[in-house]
Amino acid sequence: MNRTYLTTEELSERIKYDPRTIREQFKDSVLLEGIHYIRPFGGRKLLFIWETIQNDMMSGSDDSLSIPMARGGVAHG
Repeated sequence: MNRTYLTTEELSERIKYDPRTIREQFKDSVLLEGIHYIRPFGGRKLLFIWETIQNDMMSGSDDSLSIPMARGGVAHG
């Protein structure tokens, strides 16, 4: 299985959110370590797994863009 690893800045360009918002609000609430992102070598840098994030965002019945929320809900965009 091929995986595309993205930095915070690259992810922000794809999902149209500010990198700071991703780091401070989405990390560990919407985007979970080990599922949506990894810390290579236990460092501070984050690498996001695009395929996992993309699959979680495309959960609407009409394949519209949606964002998973912390308590299991979905925000449709």
